[in-house]
Amino acid sequence: MIIATRVLKLRRTVGYIDVPVHLFAPKQEGGDWSCRFEIRWPQARQPIDVNGGVDAVHVIETALRLIGAVIYASEEHASGNLMWQTLGSGYGFPVPNEIRDLLIGDDTSLF
Repeated sequence: MIIATRVLKLRRTVGYIDVPVHLFAPKQEGGDWSCRFEIRWPQARQPIDVNGGVDAVHVIETALRLIGAVIYASEEHASGNLMWQTLGSGYGFPVPNEIRDLLIGDDTSLF
């Protein structure tokens, strides 16, 4: 079940294409928690499972950081054509500390 969605936009020659990011409900498996997210890039869906959370909140936080890492490491970000609210303002996702130097716009002060 999808619990949250953020729709990014990818600028093309003519207009924009939606790039939805879906976060699915966490699940407990034994003593660990897992959570799935999916980025629907124009060329393909990219589902990723995050495993090993201590509880639901922990695995959601980890998933959000991984979403940020995937987006900031993407060709779409590198092209300068990916946006959330406005070009260059960031995407509103946290990232692991090791890649904070990649943050742009509002993300630099939020995370």
